Amino acid sequence: MESVKKARRLLLLLPGAAALLLGLDAALLLLGLPAPLVTERLPELHGGLLVLGFVGTLVAAERAVALRRPWGLAAPGLLGAGALLLVSPAPLELGKALLVLGTLALLGLFAALWRRQPSPWLAIQVLGAGAGAGAAVLWLAGTPVSRFLPWLVGFLVLTIAGERVELSRLGGAEPGRALGASWALAAAAVAATLWPGVGHLALGLALLALVVVLTREDVARRTVRASGAPRFMAWCLLGGYLWLAVAGLVWVLGGPATGGPAYDAVVHAVFVGFVLSMIMAHASVILPAVLRSPLPYHPSFYAPVVLLHGSLALRLAVGDLRGQEWALQLGGALNIAAVLLFLGLAVSSGLWARRAEMPSRSPAHEATGPSVEVSR
Repeated sequence: MESVKKARRLLLLLPGAAALLLGLDAALLLLGLPAPLVTERLPELHGGLLVLGFVGTLVAAERAVALRRPWGLAAPGLLGAGALLLVSPAPLELGKALLVLGTLALLGLFAALWRRQPSPWLAIQVLGAGAGAGAAVLWLAGTPVSRFLPWLVGFLVLTIAGERVELSRLGGAEPGRALGASWALAAAAVAATLWPGVGHLALGLALLALVVVLTREDVARRTVRASGAPRFMAWCLLGGYLWLAVAGLVWVLGGPATGGPAYDAVVHAVFVGFVLSMIMAHASVILPAVLRSPLPYHPSFYAPVVLLHGSLALRLAVGDLRGQEWALQLGGALNIAAVLLFLGLAVSSGLWARRAEMPSRSPAHEATGPSVEVSR
């Protein structure tokens, strides 16, 4: 029975994994680099595939497992199916409509969790899910991605912030300030769509306020002095907060960023520097919770994290700020390489852990078989 459940959850995550790979392929096309798959519509789907298709499916799967209700699986299922339909010959509107249904189902998940146990950190995640649903509706209505970018930012930033506040409460942190900054961010995302000038300024200020609150109260400030997995997670978290502050500063100093270097800087500071760094930090916690399979930390995980942050710094500081095309392409290509490297290391770590847990075939095999030492 447990193996059936694992297989079902893995099937739910596979469309999200496909959305990740397709989104990375689209990134190569946007950078003007060779890509394995070339289609006419793929470049315009880059953001939707990665934010709603990949991360949305991952978030929904984790929440569905936490709810422990069969109907909760509809959210990751709809988001994953919507992402796949986007790149199929089917009309784009059909895939976008499924993404709308998936984000609404995710809201339903949070509503059920709220009825079970209301909390400030869950309220922050509800705000994030609402922003995700709003983004999906605006996309279906034909709004350019650059116009509803603040909604996509709100979706992932608030979802992750809520989880960090939930974890930080164990250290005695006060969630009230984070909840206030989160409400300000959600309101600013709406304002940025209606009144871009003042709205993006408010969005940048709200983002900076949330970064300050999270950085001050996150347990990562203490665990960065630990060792093993806690220290790795802490470095990923603090690095992510730094990139989120960069995005906030661009909005405060530069105003509305709907194209050009400022837009590229904001998009990749948030979704590469912050979101991917947070996923790398939590991978050894989230994936085992969803798949019920171990994914132990290994020191080699630092390699893709350093590559991710270093290549993003090259892309923004030299490519966007100085207008060097080679830096944009090299930095972007190395961003993709960092993600693929982390995926490879994570899969290898999980397979080694499962192999180590398997009963030995014989005493001789037990004595001579390979051993893997990992730090949890």
